[in-house]
Amino acid sequence: MQRAALARATGCNLETIRYYETIGVMPDPPRDPNGYRSYGEDDVRRLRFVMRARDLGFSLEEIRGLLSLVDSRSQTCAEVESVAAAHLKDVRDKIADLQRIEKALSGTVAQCSGTDVPDCPVLDALLD
Repeated sequence: MQRAALARATGCNLETIRYYETIGVMPDPPRDPNGYRSYGEDDVRRLRFVMRARDLGFSLEEIRGLLSLVDSRSQTCAEVESVAAAHLKDVRDKIADLQRIEKALSGTVAQCSGTDVPDCPVLDALLD
């Protein structure tokens, strides 16, 4: 299949596929005799893997690491778990940060009168 068909099969943008090839997350595909890139089911599976990993918030560097384990066929569950556990810790840390931000912002916004007066608790909090 050509790149457009790969994009349709996976729901991935054409430019994103090109980018993934440029940075080495997707391999350069072989070319047909007519010069067109030729993608197969392995490419579909790999691109879906990358897209799912991105949806879960894995960085491209983390995805490269996971793919290298898959490509070498030497992965162990312990290695994959280590990468996933580190990512999960980062996600939990971000959630905790967002909860702190939400609490602070919620309290500040609650102090706003919402009227046409010059005093604004949100601006006061930002200026302090």
